[in-house]
Amino acid sequence: MDFIDTHSHLYLSSLQDDLENVLQRAGLQGVNRFIVPGIDLKTSRLAVDMAEKYPGIYAAVGVHPNDGLTWDDGTLDELEQLLRHERVVAVGEIGLDYYREHTPHAVQIEILHQQLALAARNEKPVIIHCRQAMDDLWPIIKSWQMSLSSSMKKRPGVFHSFDSDLIIANEIIGHHFYIGVSGPVTYKNAFERQQTIGALPLENLVLETDAPFLTPHPLRGRVNEPANISLIAKKVAELLNLPVEKVAEMTLANAKHLFEWIG
Repeated sequence: MDFIDTHSHLYLSSLQDDLENVLQRAGLQGVNRFIVPGIDLKTSRLAVDMAEKYPGIYAAVGVHPNDGLTWDDGTLDELEQLLRHERVVAVGEIGLDYYREHTPHAVQIEILHQQLALAARNEKPVIIHCRQAMDDLWPIIKSWQMSLSSSMKKRPGVFHSFDSDLIIANEIIGHHFYIGVSGPVTYKNAFERQQTIGALPLENLVLETDAPFLTPHPLRGRVNEPANISLIAKKVAELLNLPVEKVAEMTLANAKHLFEWIG
C-alpha cells in the first residue's frame, strides 16, 4: 500500500532530530510522500529547505492563526516568493483559532483574507485550520472558493483534522474541499467524529498525521510520526466498511488531485 501524509510538521525538533529514522519508519509503512506545512515564516522556510533535500517531501507555506502576531509588512511578499518554489504545493497552515486566543480575532481574519488572496492569484490550494471558529470561518472560505478560477474551484483545499459535524462536512465537500482525517478518529471516545467520517464518501477524504501531534490510538502519549498513517487508514476502512487497500488507493488519488501530483 502507498500513502501520502498530507500534514506533518517534520521541522519540529521531536521529529527533525531523528528525521532519517522517522522517514525510514514511514517508508516501511508505505508512507513515502509528505506535505510539510509552515506555521510562520521561519517554519515555512524550513519546510521548503526540507523539500529541497528530500525527494518525498513537499512544502506548504503560510502563517497559522495562533502565530498571527508574527505577521509584519514583509510577510506576505516573502510568502509569495516561497510559494513560487517548485516544491511548494499549497498555502497553509492558515485559518482561524478561537480556542487558544493567541491572536485577536480581527487580526486572524485579516491575515486569513490576505493568504486566501495569495493562494488564489497563485492558483494553489489551501490547508485550513479551524478550531471553535467555523461560524466565522466557513462564510469566508465559501465566498473565496466561489470566486476562484474554474480549475481551482474543483480543488480549493482541505480542512485539516476536521472536527465539525456532518451537516457542515457535507456543505464543505459540496464546495469541493477535502476532509483531512487525523489521529483523533481512532480515539475510543470520538463517537461523533467517527460517525461523521463514516458517513462521508471516501472520494472526499485525505489522510494526515499532524505529527508530532494527535498520535492515534493505541500509541497515544508518544510522539506522533507519519508511519502512523496506517493506523488512521485502518480506522477509516473500519468506519466505511471497506478494505484498507481501497482506502489507501483512493486517499492517494485524492491527495494527488488536490496537490497536482503526477505518478
